[in-house]
Amino acid sequence: MIRLALALLVTLFAGYGITWVIGVDYWFYAGYTVLQFAALAVAWNILGGYAGYVNFGAAGFVGIGAYTTVFLQKWLDLPLLAAIPSAALVAGLLGCLMGLITLRLRGMYFAIGTLALTVLLETVVTNWSFVGGARGAYLIPPFVVAGFASWIKFLFVLMLALLLIAIAVAAWVEQSPLGRGLRALKDSEPAAEACGVPTLRLKIIAMGISSALMGAVGAPLPWYLTFIEPHTAFGMNFSISAVAMAMIGGPMHWSGPLLGAVLVGITHQATTVTFGSASGVLVLGLSLMVFVVAVPRGILGLLPRWRSK
Repeated sequence: MIRLALALLVTLFAGYGITWVIGVDYWFYAGYTVLQFAALAVAWNILGGYAGYVNFGAAGFVGIGAYTTVFLQKWLDLPLLAAIPSAALVAGLLGCLMGLITLRLRGMYFAIGTLALTVLLETVVTNWSFVGGARGAYLIPPFVVAGFASWIKFLFVLMLALLLIAIAVAAWVEQSPLGRGLRALKDSEPAAEACGVPTLRLKIIAMGISSALMGAVGAPLPWYLTFIEPHTAFGMNFSISAVAMAMIGGPMHWSGPLLGAVLVGITHQATTVTFGSASGVLVLGLSLMVFVVAVPRGILGLLPRWRSK
């Protein structure tokens, strides 16, 4: 863990250094999107990969994180760095509450329950006039941020920091008793319960951690877009991308979702710029279909075969 922490710190400083080397802001807009989906996939994997509970509510937690930022900015004029911990707290508590309700379900019933949460949250926000309701809300970013040449470069480094935090948390969970318990219930939940593993409690904790990280990832979204409305904040693209990137990379280790997000994210950005937004979604869907059929354990699942050869 010490070596991982040092590697993450070096990565953060390298990311900050890049902002002074590259002068074109476009690359940071594209990089922000890739980092956002990478952090989302790593956070999703804490419950979906380690425990095997497919959560389609990622969009709900991203949206609640985004609208927590909007609410705090309108109510207290709170800056983004102060809003992120609040968004993580709100999303984490909501995830624990949702876990109490849905984590007794399994399979597609749990997936449908988490999907219903996203629809419910979007409906509530759409009818909440204080945060803009269906009209949406504008957030005007500051012109100058100390230590950064532009606002998007600040957001890029901030999202990189959130990704590194998600990786650190996922790696800690993976090596902790919590992670071992989650892997045990993924193999056989009845057998884990028979051995004394508190499966429901572990699942609720995992969902709380995963939801908090996804809420933190969603918090900078209004400042990135400068205009936010419910359909965008709670868009199913977040849920589908989180699942797809984790499955493509391999959900058995934290590096799998990261690998899948980087590969698919870069491809998605390239095809979107070249052929339009619809092509990016098409590439994501086709990639997921191919990997589910041909490589069900993801890219990481191929590594033992390569070593044996």
